[in-house]
Amino acid sequence: MIKSGKIIIYPNAERDDGFDVARKVSDILRKRNRETALCPMIGDYNAAGVSGAGLGMRALEDELPFAEMIITIGGDGTMLHAARTASVFGIPILGINTGAKGFMAELEAEDIGLIDYVADGIYETEDRMMIDAAVLRNGKEVYRDFALNDIVVRGDNKVIDLTLYGDNQKITQFSGDGAVVATPTGSTAYSMAAGGPIVEPLARNIIVTPICAHVLEARSLVLVSDRRVTVEIGYKKNNPAYLSADGGKHTDLQCGDIVNVQKSKIITQFIRITDRSFYQRVSEKLGER
Repeated sequence: MIKSGKIIIYPNAERDDGFDVARKVSDILRKRNRETALCPMIGDYNAAGVSGAGLGMRALEDELPFAEMIITIGGDGTMLHAARTASVFGIPILGINTGAKGFMAELEAEDIGLIDYVADGIYETEDRMMIDAAVLRNGKEVYRDFALNDIVVRGDNKVIDLTLYGDNQKITQFSGDGAVVATPTGSTAYSMAAGGPIVEPLARNIIVTPICAHVLEARSLVLVSDRRVTVEIGYKKNNPAYLSADGGKHTDLQCGDIVNVQKSKIITQFIRITDRSFYQRVSEKLGER
């Protein structure tokens, strides 16, 4: 059955020079009588030396209520950026990789002929777990955010003291560069680079990975998804620290701050139209070249 919702094309102007890929995707969809709207990731697209002429340039927030899906064009960062909005509205995402790794993307730029399937509504969706983070300072909540990949607590170029808890039970205490609290989707990102395990993205777990811990027993842990993970910033080393969600804007943390992370009620939906397995993606994207 052919769908009727509008298809949002969400290119990163820095990853899609001149919106060339966006134009090709739009042409394919329009030839199959699908309505599209170009909503660039970078607001001032003229500053990037590109033009949206003929592509139905729109503001993303205006188009979301009428959207069937969002097609991102860029790397994993572009998909993460789109997920923050799409997940709230329950809109699935199809990623076209024009970046470096593009681990989360379903298609490469040379695969855009497969957009025909999207136009005809021939695709599946898979649910990806997300996590919420709240910062408590002197017992009061001062910050809240959510993430598809990870919540990262780090020292600002200096070692910090952290204590990790699972449902108020102490897991470990260490000095180090910080800690990553990741979803299965985020297990192949910063958590993996810090020595954490690769977890199948459809699993329901929370992965806790210390970053450069100065103690032998601080190891990455895979917890059940219903666990509440707490990261407490210690007083022993009064060094600046920060929190970031999915690599976004840093939020300053203070000694004594408590960061609670738990499974979110919000999910991200990814569109799948190929038969490439997770193991193939790991081999193609993360294997030695």
